[in-house]
Amino acid sequence: MENLEERHRWEYMKTTFGVLVMLVLGTAPAWAVLGEYESSVGLDQQVLRGEIREEVRQGYKLHQITSPNGTIVREYVSPEGKVFGISWQAPFMPNLQQLLGSYSTEVQQAVQSRARRRGGPLVVRTDKLVFVSGGHMRFFRGRAYVPSLLPNNISAEVVR
Repeated sequence: MENLEERHRWEYMKTTFGVLVMLVLGTAPAWAVLGEYESSVGLDQQVLRGEIREEVRQGYKLHQITSPNGTIVREYVSPEGKVFGISWQAPFMPNLQQLLGSYSTEVQQAVQSRARRRGGPLVVRTDKLVFVSGGHMRFFRGRAYVPSLLPNNISAEVVR
């Protein structure tokens, strides 16, 4: 039991440390910025050297970029052309400062003031942002969305 608890604590600390490092250093490729316009999606495809697939869904657009290294980035765009949500699955922690833009401060403050807890994903919920991230070496996943930018009649559950 003790070893399992220590393992969960270690996994949590690694995830939290990874998030902090990416917020501070911001060294991974650039992606669309949460809360900004969708014009950066084409640049994202070039940076990731990936294939892009666009789907028009009821009430929003989904841009999915799949890179050769297995990174999948999904960008959720409102009818107004703003990125209201982003999700990722990658072998490395993405550049959260680039992904989240001005919302990265919310995550950084929450991580710094957060009480320690055992294992599981890093979850930040504020009035401005919902952020969930977790994983381990070679497999990170997460999602973030801005509740105020969600299109009408669209549930936050679409950001996956």
